[in-house]
Amino acid sequence: MTGHPVDGAATPLFHEPGARRRAVVLGPILCAVALVLELVTGPVVHWVALPILAVVLAAFTYVMVVAARRHVSVELTATTLRQGTEVLPIAEIEAVLPPPDPSGEPQRWEVARSLGELADVPRRRTAIGLRLRGGGLVRAWAKDAEGLRACLEELVAG
Repeated sequence: MTGHPVDGAATPLFHEPGARRRAVVLGPILCAVALVLELVTGPVVHWVALPILAVVLAAFTYVMVVAARRHVSVELTATTLRQGTEVLPIAEIEAVLPPPDPSGEPQRWEVARSLGELADVPRRRTAIGLRLRGGGLVRAWAKDAEGLRACLEELVAG
């Protein structure tokens, strides 16, 4: 996937931004559509309310996008895995653990600490078990978990 390097020297092998900036304009676009519909169909046009609502929607969405880009973004380079604001050196990863068996007993890594500053794996993300050099277990996560898993396995094996 494409993205911006964290430190300028490292090229991302995998990148998920957490949220897209274009989401900020969806509320104002909806308000503009409502304004056009009011102009075309009715005698009442909310000249003041719709622009105020557009600004409020954009402001709230902007805050959510900034938070998601900070806390739910993923970036993998040849030397580091960044999950939100936490950075894990690839050298500390001993193994990428196999995916869970849906019909079997839960594996130990499935209840391990989740990387990043969030209490658990974020919504709509899938966990990937990692065994660290000291023997500890952690959970990495991504929307495209298979893509992240493939990149991680290649880096850890190499």
